[in-house]
Amino acid sequence: MKASTIAEREARGRAAREHSKRSSHRTVGELHRDPIALLRQSSEGRVENLVPLRYGRMAVSPFTFFRGTAIIQAHDLAQIHDSGLTMPICGDGHLMNFGGFATPERQLVFDLNDFDEVSTGPFEWDLKRLCASLVVAARHMRLSRSTAEHLVMTAATEYRERMAQYAQCGALELWYDRITFDRMAETALTPERRRTVRRAMEKAASRTHESLLEKMAEHDGAHWHIRDAPPALFHILGANTLFTEEEAAVFKGNDWRKSLAPMWGDYLKTMSHDRRELLDHFTVQDIVFKVVGVGSVGTRCLVLLSVDHMGKPLFMQMKEARQSVVAQFYKPPHGKHAHTAVKHEGERVVQGQRMLQAASDIFLGWATGPQGRHFYFRQLRDMKLSANIELFDNDLLEGYARLCGWIMARAHAKASGQAIEVSAYIGRGDQFAEALTAYSTSYADQVERDYDVFLKACRSGELLARSDEDMAADFRV
Repeated sequence: MKASTIAEREARGRAAREHSKRSSHRTVGELHRDPIALLRQSSEGRVENLVPLRYGRMAVSPFTFFRGTAIIQAHDLAQIHDSGLTMPICGDGHLMNFGGFATPERQLVFDLNDFDEVSTGPFEWDLKRLCASLVVAARHMRLSRSTAEHLVMTAATEYRERMAQYAQCGALELWYDRITFDRMAETALTPERRRTVRRAMEKAASRTHESLLEKMAEHDGAHWHIRDAPPALFHILGANTLFTEEEAAVFKGNDWRKSLAPMWGDYLKTMSHDRRELLDHFTVQDIVFKVVGVGSVGTRCLVLLSVDHMGKPLFMQMKEARQSVVAQFYKPPHGKHAHTAVKHEGERVVQGQRMLQAASDIFLGWATGPQGRHFYFRQLRDMKLSANIELFDNDLLEGYARLCGWIMARAHAKASGQAIEVSAYIGRGDQFAEALTAYSTSYADQVERDYDVFLKACRSGELLARSDEDMAADFRV
């Protein structure tokens, strides 16, 4: 098949405007749905006793509610016209799903870091999730409407400008492009900002497996054991478990090693030969259940502690992979196969992460676990760093919005190979960014209305919501 010329690809991008005007992206659409029904749908199949904790974490603010409701926004985006420019998208690219971590070469980079919802979808769905999160967060921080709008314009404009640059790049240039902390420091606004980035790098460099071992585990003379810290961390068959008898039955006999042996073997098959050899240096010590994030609370997430011959630790996270909310709601045009048949949800997450990230964890892999559930594997924490936006001033928040726009453009350009088409669609003016700003303001209003409905359901007892503190009080560890 003859390759398209750059001019033909630019024309294809501009032609998408006929299908979906750039100004059309300002609309939220007519939303007739019950947010509680969608929430219940996304809670199905989770660990029963952890669903109230999920709701408790979401109840803290409209922003935490927004973080836990990717399903609602995906549903809502499916009600309105899309650009037709589809590609692998993160599916949950809100501003807290960006962060710093180490590459295999031990270089600190900043990138997207959550891919549970990755799938094929319109490129602007990711941008709308990011931009709406900026407005919801700005309101949570009591910032002005003009500040919130400026943050969206900043992120959207950076995305446009970076995508135009990536449209000029060769395939290998795109593949090798990394947003390192050093590059961030170079583009920081002031020497004070550079100092902030340096401090963040120092903090991240100290967050290693060894520092985690001291905090999380103790040695009994023969083995390491991870300490329970319920509700966030507990042994499935221990005294502090939050599993029901029925849920824990799959691990019965107190031999979790035997229960998980087939899963580990399954995972190793997804690793290259050198990674399998490396993992062979480690001996398993303990495994616990870990409660993660806001939207993921109640999905199965296990932490496996192993040590090598020198007693040096490796913490692996085995996280349940469920169907992407994008895949649930995005319906490609007739005859266009946007979704290849996903045989394994863990594989979907891993392949999506490898495509969208500049550099991925060397231990990424997938397996089928007990009861046929799908999981993906990664290191628990390796020089990882996330932003505490509530401590940001306006200046730093603006820089962060710019960084997120840049990261998203790099991810989309690399994963899709469609930087030319997307850049041509957006154009050089502010029309698309202004439409996203209007959308984000309107959608933040909708989030606040949904949050009020959610709080009423919690207060009336329709939904049971419990905080971490409430649940921790049930235990004496």
